[in-house]
Amino acid sequence: MHYDVAMYIERVPNRNSPPAILLRESYRQSGKVRKRTLANLTHWPEHRIEALRAVLKGQTQIADLRQAFQIVRSQPHGHVAAVLGTLAKIGLDKALASRRGGERDVVVGLIASRVIDPVSKLATARSWRAQTASSSLGSVLELGSVDEDKLYAAMDWLVERQERIETKLARKHLSQGCLVLYDVSSSYYTGRNCSLARFGHSRDGKKGFPQILYGLLCNGEGCPVAVEVFEGNVGDPKTLSSQIQKIRRRFGLERVVLVGDRGMITEARIREELEPVEGLQWITALRAPAIRKLAEGGMVQPSLFDERDLAEIHSPDYPGERLIACRNPFLAEERTRKREELLQATEKELGRIVAATRRKQRPVKGKERIALRVGKVINHYKMEKHFKLTITDTSLSYERDVDKIAAEAALDGIYIIRTSVSEPALTASATVRAYKDLALVERAFRSLKTVDLKIRPIHHRLAGRVRAHVFLCVLAYYVEWHMRRALAPILFDDEDKELAQMLRRSVVAPAVRSPKAEHKARTKRTAEDEPVHSFRTLLKDLATLAKNRIRPRTSKTDSAGEFEMTTTPTALQRRAFELLGVRLAL
Repeated sequence: MHYDVAMYIERVPNRNSPPAILLRESYRQSGKVRKRTLANLTHWPEHRIEALRAVLKGQTQIADLRQAFQIVRSQPHGHVAAVLGTLAKIGLDKALASRRGGERDVVVGLIASRVIDPVSKLATARSWRAQTASSSLGSVLELGSVDEDKLYAAMDWLVERQERIETKLARKHLSQGCLVLYDVSSSYYTGRNCSLARFGHSRDGKKGFPQILYGLLCNGEGCPVAVEVFEGNVGDPKTLSSQIQKIRRRFGLERVVLVGDRGMITEARIREELEPVEGLQWITALRAPAIRKLAEGGMVQPSLFDERDLAEIHSPDYPGERLIACRNPFLAEERTRKREELLQATEKELGRIVAATRRKQRPVKGKERIALRVGKVINHYKMEKHFKLTITDTSLSYERDVDKIAAEAALDGIYIIRTSVSEPALTASATVRAYKDLALVERAFRSLKTVDLKIRPIHHRLAGRVRAHVFLCVLAYYVEWHMRRALAPILFDDEDKELAQMLRRSVVAPAVRSPKAEHKARTKRTAEDEPVHSFRTLLKDLATLAKNRIRPRTSKTDSAGEFEMTTTPTALQRRAFELLGVRLAL
């Protein structure tokens, strides 16, 4: 890294010719002092050289300096240097291809652009061109003029290499016996005629659009390793078999613990796809009906949680498995509150239907007609099980089913982790923590889908291009994930998660933040008394470090004597590059 630079004028003897007058810059790199020539000032008049020398020494002759130089172009550069430096430091460029080439450089540009400014592919290509550049990215990567054909060719090149790239990432981040987190999400599709786009469950709440489904594999720390795109109407459990094949055959892992939620690792998937595979263990959770059945059989009782908020139980319905029952009082309170709100909302709508059957003018009549209205209300709030309904041709009456409500309330806040991992290998607390770490995959989805990387909207028509787009976004998150970990001391992220885990009363209790994180959240200042950033605002801050193209006004041609200078970084910007361990100059 070289941040502390000094500019000076040096007179270099030139044998029988007049001496060369050079503008030079000295800097420290790897513990050694180095220098480089910025401009040749030999043809300058002596008074202008002395004026520049005085300015460099801190004296005040700015007017002469302004007459001597002009800034030809200024491009935001700091965020480019941070992203490209991190990408190279973590070896992602080498994972794409061992050597530089046209396709690799374009893909590196696409990944960096997705982190820096996630826009459409064509807008990205425009931002690289010299005349329309919005940052230094295009010039640093020497991309030249990239049209849509080159851009899409690079995407096709990437998707063909996806398996090899993911295998390299798996070798780096996965090992025998490790935890593998897996979850799926979807994004709505706004293009036309893509074979992957199907109408299915929308996790974005965007009705009327077909969906693209994708499953993300991460290591136990939430670092993304692989992604696979499915048709939008595929059920979550149906995606599991391909992930098992990927882990076992492509990644060569004989022993892993697969962690998936209760909607993913179902009873059928366990019986048909997990149990037959030797060395493949799993962690999931029971669904509400299974928990209710255990409670009715006396396996789950309030007395279990008198002293601790988790307890291991055993049931003949789950031979050879461990069941870890947990009770979170905060979750119980939230579920009680939400249920009461839904009950009241349902009663309000049912009351309107009752009033409609009793009004004097045009009352609602007919059992089927009344039932149709009731069905819309019940289906909207999902509260049918908590009401006793009586519908006739002319009336509707309802009341709460107190017994069923009380039975459900008794299980509020209780969830049960189900696993095939034995006690010596993973304690009860570690097992619960592993399941809760699925939140790390959810965090990845939030980053992919919202303000950071903006995987949506998806317009590509070809299935391969959609897969390439999703893979690009995941690789961008891979870079962001590493940057966030390194930059945690100056972000709102918790930089001392181990201490936070120790301060937590138990793994079932709500998560707590470390004292450092609490201080940052309260004061909005770092330990060095600098402003705290979000990841996105830090990138904007770094973007103010510009790469300036400077030309002497006495140049005989447009480019003669031109040189580049980067804006002097602030203390916070220097700190960011130190934490990343990359150089500002590229």
